[in-house]
Amino acid sequence: MTDSAQKLYSRLESLKRNISFYANRKSFKYGLPFLLFVVGGSFGLREWTQIRYQFSQVKGVSREEAEKMGLHKTKEVTLEKAYEEIQKIDIDNWENKRGPRPWEMQDEKKK
Repeated sequence: MTDSAQKLYSRLESLKRNISFYANRKSFKYGLPFLLFVVGGSFGLREWTQIRYQFSQVKGVSREEAEKMGLHKTKEVTLEKAYEEIQKIDIDNWENKRGPRPWEMQDEKKK
């Protein structure tokens, strides 16, 4: 090996020893990930909360504009109409249907 390659190799070995020395310390194992989580979390929360302010100026669409776009509200739901629909349902004649259990679904797959 040449002299420059030998120096580079010794520096890499020294760096490897330093990393392995610090990797076994508790402050490096637990402190560094904690600090990265706190600092990274603050940047993430900043981006997340910015969405609220970014879209706070967005106004809703009026009924006329919605109808121009083709969004028509065809059925008006009132409490009385919903009550009439519920009264039409036959609640006296019903059958309890049991869903398959996870272990039963595995048995069916094997068959």
